[in-house]
Amino acid sequence: MTAKTSTFSVCGMCTVRCPIQVETENGIIRFIQGNPHMGGIKGALCARGAAGKALVNDSERIQRPMIRVGERGQGHWKAISWDEALDYAARQLDTIIKTYGGQSILFSDRGGPFRDLHQAFVRGLGSPNWSNHDASCARNVHHAALSLFGFGRKELSYDFKNSRHVVLQTRNIFEAINVKEVNDLMTGLEKGCKLTVIDTRANVTATKANRFMMIRPGSDYALNLAVIHTLLNNKLYNEAFANQWIKGLDALEQFVKPYTPEWAETETGIKADEIVNLVRDLTMAAPAVVWHPGWMNARYNDSFYMSRTIYIINALLGTIGAKGGMALANKPGDVGRKGLKKLVDRVPKPEGKRADGVGWRHPYFDAGPGLINLAYDAIETEDPYPVKAYIAYRHDPLMALPDPERIKQKWSKLDFLMSVSFSWSDTAWHSDLVLPLSPYLERESILASKNGLNPYFFVRHRAVEPRYDTRSDWEIICGLSKRLGIDALAFNSIEEIWDYQLNGTGVSMADFDAKGFVQLGDGPLYRSELSFKTPSGKIEIVNDKWDSQGVLSLKPYERTSPPEGRFRLTFGRCGVHTQGHTVNNSLLFEQVSENTLWINSKAGSQLGVSDGDMVEVSGNGKSGRLRAKLTELIHPEAVFMLHGFGHRLPVETRAFGKGVADHELMCGGLDKWDRAGGGIALQEHFVSVSRV
Repeated sequence: MTAKTSTFSVCGMCTVRCPIQVETENGIIRFIQGNPHMGGIKGALCARGAAGKALVNDSERIQRPMIRVGERGQGHWKAISWDEALDYAARQLDTIIKTYGGQSILFSDRGGPFRDLHQAFVRGLGSPNWSNHDASCARNVHHAALSLFGFGRKELSYDFKNSRHVVLQTRNIFEAINVKEVNDLMTGLEKGCKLTVIDTRANVTATKANRFMMIRPGSDYALNLAVIHTLLNNKLYNEAFANQWIKGLDALEQFVKPYTPEWAETETGIKADEIVNLVRDLTMAAPAVVWHPGWMNARYNDSFYMSRTIYIINALLGTIGAKGGMALANKPGDVGRKGLKKLVDRVPKPEGKRADGVGWRHPYFDAGPGLINLAYDAIETEDPYPVKAYIAYRHDPLMALPDPERIKQKWSKLDFLMSVSFSWSDTAWHSDLVLPLSPYLERESILASKNGLNPYFFVRHRAVEPRYDTRSDWEIICGLSKRLGIDALAFNSIEEIWDYQLNGTGVSMADFDAKGFVQLGDGPLYRSELSFKTPSGKIEIVNDKWDSQGVLSLKPYERTSPPEGRFRLTFGRCGVHTQGHTVNNSLLFEQVSENTLWINSKAGSQLGVSDGDMVEVSGNGKSGRLRAKLTELIHPEAVFMLHGFGHRLPVETRAFGKGVADHELMCGGLDKWDRAGGGIALQEHFVSVSRV
């Protein structure tokens, strides 16, 4: 008899976590689509999400717990049982806690909606050192928002489908895909919304734009200062909004006086009249304007200021809180509902200070996920205390962060390094113990909520049973908690966790059956009453907390250029892969199997390089070989490659040896980070190119 089932779940191929519906037959996945009941999703799914089936069927993923039997990184493993693995991990952690204290344990993950369980576990260990990947992603954006509004970047939502003009600067929305955002933007474009793209190369998103501005790498901050100058000098800003909600407008006006469009033309390569025309177009569309503050904005030494000036531009246009603009994101309480009960509230918050210095050595930074690169410094220096254990939970720093050999040196002082991962990674390969996480289609997760114009709760159900000896998040965390005496997290089933989370919300698990999510409001809610969590209750151009630490709220622009004969190394995403962890996926590998080096046609010809030639790219004592892609669609000062290639693990036979790993060319990169925003400056590295 044929048994067909339909399961509502959540994609796990990237950090967006789109709602999905999975069709199975006799326990075999037949079809995956976006949740058809979710507005903005419309049943759609990106290529990565559609390739989830290949992840489940991949015989090269981690199939059972593995313990290291040789030196770290040699790849000598012994398969063990789950009881052996959890007992071993618990013994290691318990010994370290008793010797050094709970704060000696560091934990990092990929962030996302299910982090509550991880944060609770780290608290249960007695450690303040929960962290995630955000230092290499959006910390600059978050802190830029915090410095102006008193709240972080996720308190605002992008109302693309009602916008009249969208500006994307360091946001490649049609390749680094959030399905709902893509569909909402396409809806807006169909209704006449204009799209402006500002980038160092013409990416896929630029091909959809009404206006593409190719900017000189590293000069985004200069452009934004000129936009602010034009708004203020020509009285094109929303004076009523500014007078009511912006504090420090006079200081801003004085600061931007030198930064004229004519000056910006010499810095950015974008003509002065193009800058003025952009501003005039924006003022005509305002307040239904979204100038996106950036997604992965761990780029330049001044990327915090780039994001900060974007938020200021939005404020000057009156888009904050506006329909079609940067609308306020609603939490359950904003629509008269109670939020999910938090697992972190079941365990006391540790009183100790963070190893990375966030919140005390750097008091202007939001503790949150901290800065993982600075936590690695603490491993090496034991300042402010020894860090002896590290749990990398679905996080691959050796692929995601610069200078992996330097990271390994820092990790050499760890007594215990454990990875939890559904696939092999450079970090898992270098660990002492690897616990195999079931892929997202084979696991259920804790409930989560999504804030926005109409907030909702959602659930990830298991679509199929695990093919190999792998386990879900909650099984791993609760199994360790039982062994470590963290009774508050010693749950016996996911249903127990769900019941706890839903207690007092007025929602039951049966309410998820129809659609896989529970909408909490009656429809999009645009709150007209603004509220900023600053001392003045307004948007503060000058932030005393930053300035008191010697970090200027209004920082003069400083030009950086490549050394003679070199190019700025830039990297990014394509619509097929999510960084490094999808490159070995059999379906996605067929689409894009290796990266190429984009180089400006004129710059390439001057080097004697033709399109398709094999070239060597060298930087900071490291080098790699890949094919050149000559094109007019990239700035002459930059080269570009897709991130996530250059795999060297023998267990990844498809990805092995394909392309070049950009982060390996970034020696010393851990020390290049934005002191104002916390993000690592991943695109402050310069390389040379030569024909092989």
